[in-house]
Amino acid sequence: MRHVAALAGVGVKTVSRVINGEPNVSAATIAKVNAAARTLDYQPDLHAGNLRRADGRTRTLGLLVGSVDNPFAGAVHRAVEDVALSRGVAVFASSLDDDPDREQEAVSAFLRRRVDGLILTTVSGSQAYLAPELRRGTPVVFVDREPAGITSDSVVSDNADGAALATRHLLERGHRRVAYLGDRHVIQTARERRRGFLEELGRAGVATRDVPVIEGLHDEETARLATLELLESPTPPTAIFSSQNLVTIGAIRALRQLGRHRDTALVGFDDVPLADLLDPGITVVAQDPQRIGRTAAERVFARLDGDHEPAARTIVPTRLIERGSGEILPRGEG
Repeated sequence: MRHVAALAGVGVKTVSRVINGEPNVSAATIAKVNAAARTLDYQPDLHAGNLRRADGRTRTLGLLVGSVDNPFAGAVHRAVEDVALSRGVAVFASSLDDDPDREQEAVSAFLRRRVDGLILTTVSGSQAYLAPELRRGTPVVFVDREPAGITSDSVVSDNADGAALATRHLLERGHRRVAYLGDRHVIQTARERRRGFLEELGRAGVATRDVPVIEGLHDEETARLATLELLESPTPPTAIFSSQNLVTIGAIRALRQLGRHRDTALVGFDDVPLADLLDPGITVVAQDPQRIGRTAAERVFARLDGDHEPAARTIVPTRLIERGSGEILPRGEG
């Protein structure tokens, strides 16, 4: 900054005022400082400078997603970034990998960088550790999963309702041996989708005690192996509801491996890449990660702009997309 000041012929304090966008600096002085900064390829240290910035902000957000490998998380990330960049704000992003220790480490790293707000997907049993930050006024918005132990804004899908929708779709086509493939039970969304599935079976009069419910599946390979075991059992299901997109991909691989993709119905929760290009196409209950991410980012900026309304839970609806796999009838019925 001293070098920029010397080249521009102004004081260091004037350079600081220009860099931080403070008022009462002439246009000519701003032009001279900016020209000198470009000549010297000067980049301000925003982390150090935030203490002197008029509004005390760092122009950054912290974003914690499930895993950057998951298309859902990637879509949320992109939507948050689009909103943030339109306001000149950078996004620091990290993956949770559904590890409670990693959750708190990532959040701590964000806070050490003095981010202006947090958008978080979490897995630990309680987020009460964020209470001091909320008292300090830092906006915190939870996406995909609601917080526990504190009250804060959240933007989520209606997981139980979406799972019920998928189950009802299969029941209406005559299926009664419907299997459930689920993520780890520790994950809130997995519990909600399981609940929606079982409650819909119960409403239809299907005895749930005999329904295959396989949980703890978190990637394509574990889901593929579980599906193979199901399909090779003495009484294989005529339909499968897979409650997570990576689990759906594993189920697809198993069905095709055994040549059962045309006689076993499949509905997945959350869309999967190229699902419409397969034969049959994969029927899904689609979330709207772009809307979830955009809404969460807009909520953070509303808080930063002075919105002090009570914390709100925003539910983003799901929708059923019929592509063929979910419309397969039970064997021997068409």
